[in-house]
Amino acid sequence: MTASSTMELTLAILKPDSVRRNLIGQILAQIEAAGLQIRALKRLTLTRRQAEAFYDVHRERPFFGSLCDYMTSGPVVVAALQGERAIERWRELMGATDPAKAAEGTIRKKFGQNIEQNAVHGSDATETAAREVAFFFSTMELAG
Repeated sequence: MTASSTMELTLAILKPDSVRRNLIGQILAQIEAAGLQIRALKRLTLTRRQAEAFYDVHRERPFFGSLCDYMTSGPVVVAALQGERAIERWRELMGATDPAKAAEGTIRKKFGQNIEQNAVHGSDATETAAREVAFFFSTMELAG
């Protein structure tokens, strides 16, 4: 990253419903069209242990079990996105968590099926983004 204080890295996850419905290219195209740079990208299937570790912040919430079930139900695509105010811009592009409440033109409005199968995940703050990007990508994968 550059010395610019507004240049950020954030994490994007294309959830199992997006991958299953062959939406990877369309979603990545929207990310690039919005001016965010894809610094690192990989497709993988989360183990239960990995899903529980990633979503540990939600462990006490009633949806934790079903969220982990869903996130391990098939492959996901994870991406480290970079750009000016990347966290805020990616969250705007994703739209509200509930696709029914998401703004027209957002990824969740277009592709989300319900509040859980809402197509994509994005980091919500600088600290979260740092932890989430490091969860999936090594320093070497982010270099260059």
